[in-house]
Amino acid sequence: MNTINQIPGGVCAPQGFKASGMHCGITKKVEKKDIGLIFSTVPCVSAAVYTKNKVKAAPLKVTREHLENGTAQAILCNSGNANACNADGYDVASKMCQIASAFLGIPESEIVVASTGVIGQPLNIHPVDACMKSLVGYLSENGSGEAADAIMTTDLMKKEIAVSFTLGGKECKIGAIAKGSGMIHPNMGTMLSFITTDADITAPMLSKALKMVVEDTFNMVSVDGDTSTNDMAVVLANGLAGNAKIEAQEDDFDTFVIALMYVCIYLARMMAKDGEGATKLLECSVKGAKTEESARILAKSVITSSLFKTAMFGADANWGRVLCALGYAETDFDPAKAEVSFASKAGEILVCRDGCGVAFSESRAKEILLHDEIEVHVDLHQGPGEAVAWGCDLTYDYVKINGDYRS
Repeated sequence: MNTINQIPGGVCAPQGFKASGMHCGITKKVEKKDIGLIFSTVPCVSAAVYTKNKVKAAPLKVTREHLENGTAQAILCNSGNANACNADGYDVASKMCQIASAFLGIPESEIVVASTGVIGQPLNIHPVDACMKSLVGYLSENGSGEAADAIMTTDLMKKEIAVSFTLGGKECKIGAIAKGSGMIHPNMGTMLSFITTDADITAPMLSKALKMVVEDTFNMVSVDGDTSTNDMAVVLANGLAGNAKIEAQEDDFDTFVIALMYVCIYLARMMAKDGEGATKLLECSVKGAKTEESARILAKSVITSSLFKTAMFGADANWGRVLCALGYAETDFDPAKAEVSFASKAGEILVCRDGCGVAFSESRAKEILLHDEIEVHVDLHQGPGEAVAWGCDLTYDYVKINGDYRS
């Protein structure tokens, strides 16, 4: 069995990738990096998934055009301004690519561009123009952390990971950085995630792998129910690992998907745990649903329930809110067969069987729910469908953060 090993290096762990990040002046805080760059020394095949919000930011439109041919060689992202809903947004996003193109020596069509931050404020191109020579000059095989810092907005923790695995005896690596803390309810997908790999794979198979993985990872995260205007997940593959090219859905493809799934689950959990104002990571696992899709809908319904999220903030074993959230999910199940338990490092406690409450110790339940990672286990006893969703508690601080976000 192929082992997935977690390694350091982030997006620079795969061969041939460099990254950088710096403060250019988009944000007022000089200590905050606000522009990041990821670059491959050789051309890459690429794939992406995008937000399904009907209001799409200009960078997404430019990136979709650039990735129509399935190739890219660099990713440029700023924080502090979403470049969304601006009359000149498309021109500014295109200009960012033109500026980077001149210093990187690659066509502007080979650049993915992304932005994150406040919606509806014009993005001044001058700071981007003024910093680009330095940003390209700072590119380093140790620069993943700098780029990860640069794309953060309200995030409290840097989101970065890399793994190694083998394909046909060749060591391959996948690295990634992400941002996401608030306005998170992917469909796809309310966050930014930039993924690199040195595995050799065709663009169609890379796209297939990304879409498969996103369905069970980024699309199963919710912080606040808001699907953003800007967000995307992009993967670049430069083939420098030298494995036999993945051209079909066979063993090597399956191994690649497993490694990519490991990376994206890690990032999904980090985004949920880093939810704005959050004190707890919530994980809802549903099994026994009629289908896998039904299980996804039910698990997501639980972790998006505001009443459930507030109960978890207060360490209140109010299991009725779990059943309620299951009940209004748009899929069919038999409530009379539902079983619910809460779990954490402190243990597990059954609170509902056959759709009804069972006697349990409230003090023991509170002891379990006081931990910072809570699991909700739901068994519907109706079929083979299983799914896991991740979210966070809803706290006073969420309102404080978003009440003055623009200031």
